[in-house]
Amino acid sequence: MSTGPEDAQQADTDRVLTVPNVISLIRLLLVPVVGYLILTGEYVPAFVVLVVAGVSDWLDGVIARRFHQTSKLGKLLDPMADRLFIFVTLVGLCVQGVVPWWLLIATATKDLLVTACLPFMFRRGYPGFPVHVAGKSGTFALMYAFPLLLLAQVPGVVGEVAFVLGWASAIWGVFLYWCAGAIYLHQFWQVMTGAVDRGSVPPNPSVAA
Repeated sequence: MSTGPEDAQQADTDRVLTVPNVISLIRLLLVPVVGYLILTGEYVPAFVVLVVAGVSDWLDGVIARRFHQTSKLGKLLDPMADRLFIFVTLVGLCVQGVVPWWLLIATATKDLLVTACLPFMFRRGYPGFPVHVAGKSGTFALMYAFPLLLLAQVPGVVGEVAFVLGWASAIWGVFLYWCAGAIYLHQFWQVMTGAVDRGSVPPNPSVAA
């Protein structure tokens, strides 16, 4: 029986208690923390929490790949944590008047449309949408933008620079977010019209970014 790296990685796919999964769970626990800090006007601590969450997001991916600890649970927890951070942070920033509500509507609408497609995909035997680089890049840009927009509330040159960079990242992130949404909706249309077969879908389910 082979015990090469590929077999080791495959053996890890059903594991629950892994270091990356623990990191993702900790990140999920930080979601209400950052929401509370933003709503109470504690922008600098909220900035620190978002930076820690961003670093942990990068770290759990590195560990999962380096030590073959990828898992089905991890593939669900990681994007779930990203979505919750984006949603909760945006709601807090909108309530505080830091960003306009259209930014929340623009990101939430894309997620709702893609999520609404999933039950129809499941019924046809598809595990979901393969994660696209546009979606991952858009999510990264938004996660990068929010700490900067929080830092923009600090008076002085630091706040002004953070404001410009934060909005540049936010606009670019929304654009990429919707590029990914268009790709996923096109894939959904292909599935519903029978333009693709099940063999073209990756065997492991993933949540579209």
